[in-house]
Amino acid sequence: MNKYLREDIPSPCYVLDEALLRSNLELMKRVQEESGASIILALKGYSMWSAFPLIKQYLKGCTASSVWEAQLAADKFGSEVHAYAPAYKAEDIKQLLPIVNHISFNSITQWEAYAGQAKAAGVSVGLRVNPEHREADTELYDPSAPGSRLGVRASELENVSLDGVEGIHVHNLCECDSYALERTLAAVENKFGDLLHQVKWLNLGGGHLMTREGYDVDHLISQLQRLKATYNLDIILEPGSAVAWQTGPLVCEVVDIVENQGSIALLDISATAHMPDVLEMPYRPHIEGAGLPADKPYRYRLGGNSCLAGDVIGEYSFDEPLKPGDRLVFADMMHYTMVKTTFFNGVQHPDIGILREDGSFDVVRHFTYDDFRSRLS
Repeated sequence: MNKYLREDIPSPCYVLDEALLRSNLELMKRVQEESGASIILALKGYSMWSAFPLIKQYLKGCTASSVWEAQLAADKFGSEVHAYAPAYKAEDIKQLLPIVNHISFNSITQWEAYAGQAKAAGVSVGLRVNPEHREADTELYDPSAPGSRLGVRASELENVSLDGVEGIHVHNLCECDSYALERTLAAVENKFGDLLHQVKWLNLGGGHLMTREGYDVDHLISQLQRLKATYNLDIILEPGSAVAWQTGPLVCEVVDIVENQGSIALLDISATAHMPDVLEMPYRPHIEGAGLPADKPYRYRLGGNSCLAGDVIGEYSFDEPLKPGDRLVFADMMHYTMVKTTFFNGVQHPDIGILREDGSFDVVRHFTYDDFRSRLS
């Protein structure tokens, strides 16, 4: 029996598998020990703070993309906090400086406006650069796409004094391998090599999917070792997906079956509200025990329980007919999923639970009408 189809796991529910999370963290521990780099948790990809007690046994801190994420890191993780956002307001800086260790600015104007305050507060200041080298497969997630608003290009740094910049922040990967990193580093060194010899740290951002099966971890380690030896830098990686990659599913239930040019199974979840990357990326999530439309005898289009006409997850096939009450297990729903959920349509938000290493299960968050009501006023 599927270990996520047990009676004490409700539907719908995001289920973190603690043992799988630890396995990912053990791999990251190896990368840190052998490369000398530091790995921190990108809250934009995974901010399930009930898992922080385990994660902080392995990772050095968090990186925040907003004031609220930084506050969560300071409040619930309690270690180093790094910050980057495309633009900060003066009030943001006022709230961030007491709680962050590193801050990276997205533009020369932002750096000139706030670097002095940051340095006076004892915060290490960095500048995000754009290597103008593309590796991401989906343009929506490509920081180096033409016309990108993210990072400073080398041409913008001509005749600009960068006195006081202690770090460089680079992020252009999205669920990429170590060879994409190698190509990116070649572009960074070509365009910003002189600056690398001047700064103290290099933040290589996220997108390093080191916990995916087949990823060449040894090659990653060798790239990081070379960087440290060449430039004598502190190297920082801040993956989001890799930390929680394949660490737990979204469990849901069939509510009804309707017919219209085929069978449609309506679920107690919503793609747009609970798995938005299915529509935004787009991608077809894996369901344990299901196949492609022609693989198995019973074929269904799976739809969400909102009024959005396009709230459709995709077509799947099954060994047996689906019926109301049947459970489905959507795999790999921890990273970049819970952080993007909404209360659209007032559809019941999935619970959040943890399948502990000892086999016990805890619901750590149950959402109610009060949560929906409190979203707006």
